[in-house]
Amino acid sequence: MAEIIAFPIVRRRAFVCKQAARVADAPTSRTAERLIADILNRQAAAMRRRGLSEEAVQVQVHSLECAIRTELWHLVLQPGGAA
Repeated sequence: MAEIIAFPIVRRRAFVCKQAARVADAPTSRTAERLIADILNRQAAAMRRRGLSEEAVQVQVHSLECAIRTELWHLVLQPGGAA
């Protein structure tokens, strides 16, 4: 049976943008990758505490990672961006 997630995490646009901005401000790419991993781990733990199945958590975490990385590229590639 499919699980219905009332508020998919990627729909939280302000959250995604804020996290991407934090990653863009990281001093090195290694630090940025660690920051992304930390964000994803924290969100996964929060979803597990709320009782989501492991499959649903993995889908949501993957979607969140894609959304953050997409927004990060938008920040980097826009004129005057983080690059």
